[in-house]
Amino acid sequence: MAADVLMSAVGGMARPLFVLDPQWRFSYINPAGARLLDRTVEDLTGAVVWEEFPEAVGSPFEDHYRRVARTGVPAGFEAWFDPLGIWFQVDAFRTDGGVVVTYDDVTARHEVERAREEAITAREEAAGRAEAAAAAAELAGRHLMLLGDISQAMTATSDSDAAVQGFAERVVPLLADWCLVSVVENGRRRDVGRAHADPAMAGALHRYADLRATTNRATAPVPTALREGRPVVIQHLTPEQVVAMTTPPARAALAPLQPTAVATFPLLARGEQFGAFTLVHGPERGAFTDAELRTADIASRRAALALDNARLTTAQSRVAERLQRSLLSPPVQPDNLQLAVRYRPAVQDVSIGGDWYDAFLQPDGSTVLVIGDVMGHDLEAAAVMGQLKTLVRAIAYDRQDAPADLVRRVDLAVVGLDVATLATALVARVEQDDDDRVAGLRRVRWASAGHPMPMLLQADGKVVDLDGPVGPPLGVGWAGGRADGLAVVPAGSTLLLFTDGLFERRTGDLDQGRERLRAAVQDLAAEPLEQLCDGLLAALLADGAEDDVALLAVRAHPVDAERPAAAGPRAVPLERPCLS
Repeated sequence: MAADVLMSAVGGMARPLFVLDPQWRFSYINPAGARLLDRTVEDLTGAVVWEEFPEAVGSPFEDHYRRVARTGVPAGFEAWFDPLGIWFQVDAFRTDGGVVVTYDDVTARHEVERAREEAITAREEAAGRAEAAAAAAELAGRHLMLLGDISQAMTATSDSDAAVQGFAERVVPLLADWCLVSVVENGRRRDVGRAHADPAMAGALHRYADLRATTNRATAPVPTALREGRPVVIQHLTPEQVVAMTTPPARAALAPLQPTAVATFPLLARGEQFGAFTLVHGPERGAFTDAELRTADIASRRAALALDNARLTTAQSRVAERLQRSLLSPPVQPDNLQLAVRYRPAVQDVSIGGDWYDAFLQPDGSTVLVIGDVMGHDLEAAAVMGQLKTLVRAIAYDRQDAPADLVRRVDLAVVGLDVATLATALVARVEQDDDDRVAGLRRVRWASAGHPMPMLLQADGKVVDLDGPVGPPLGVGWAGGRADGLAVVPAGSTLLLFTDGLFERRTGDLDQGRERLRAAVQDLAAEPLEQLCDGLLAALLADGAEDDVALLAVRAHPVDAERPAAAGPRAVPLERPCLS
């Protein structure tokens, strides 16, 4: 699925990218591009760039984009965009789909260059000021490195409390002697991040921080910053101000810390307030410098954005888990058949995707098995997967057609109902007439819409690749014929349906991947069905899933045997999605 691979590659690019169609609308933007523009993919897709970013009108961005669209000559340039406070390095070129733009934040490099130029100018103007200018440039570089470190460190963990504590530890002692970071959740304030430049003062800092959130008076810096949404800077903190802002117990705990200057910045991102960031100087350090306040302001905005992204990721994961539980339901357990299913997403942060399985009974008692793969592995793919699953179920239940006819009707419905997708699917039906029942046999009839063929593990341990016609994927409106495959399923054998993520690797050969799968099935042939499924995932996905994986296994027990007890639905933790 080249398109799937291409879209996954572009969507996962670290470098931001978007595409502007001839009407200057965002026809595509990858997640990295949306984050750098302080937007979401949903916000920008379909929006007109000049309306979404009116400050770009008449700027170098508009001049270059229009020139590229008009002449077809690629352009590379750097420009400042004031609303975001970012220097962008931009490369633009024209394609049939519009103007493709890739870009990077090079603000840090400009700042370093600016600091270096200032240092050079200072040395040229006065040799006696050279040392001071070099020191200023070095400090500016350290501030810039700090900002980069904050952004990277706060996005490297899903534990928000750990991220906040890491934030506090990084700003000390470069920006202050000690630091407290308050987080507001459900109207409750907690001082989560705590750091002091002197390890010997850690105990005093914790004693004060334990009291601060519940004892601060309304005039104190944090309540003021939270209430008014603005920085509060006190360059010379007086004893009278301390008395006005604290209670006696808090003042007693604060005294050993000897604060002389305080700067508090609200943690604001996308119009929401997540807490406040407080820097404090002791008597030896004095007032804050302009550079310290400027860097602290930027750091507070970056930290707030990282916290907001973490919150959104957590919310998305919860939605994904609910979708997974509702869409990937436990399979039916017919008499004398035991079914087991597994699902493993490729994306760690979103435990749902476009691969799916289904198993249900038709009115005549036949068992229908479905395995499918919608292009993509995100919430949008999951929504489309839900539509396809419902279409297959409704059409298969209404008319007990052969699988090939069912696939043909589903394909026509997908196109006719304008379900915008491209998907592979394999629909199988386990059948048994009177003669087969007497012989203790079953037959499986299936039709493939571009989907990998099933495997049959026979009772003697032999693994057979089933072979049959393969038609085009769903979503193309194929008007030609589709044909069924047919195979005998003896008692004690196991039928395996799966998506290509189980055996396909981007850097490997498909035949080699099928051979690895076949060997794994052979090794696990004697295992109970549930252990067989778990063993296949462990053996084939030991290094993680490159693509979503769905697995549906059916074991045909003897006709006159008691039906095995079905395994109940398992909980689905986000870190190891798996249903059976």
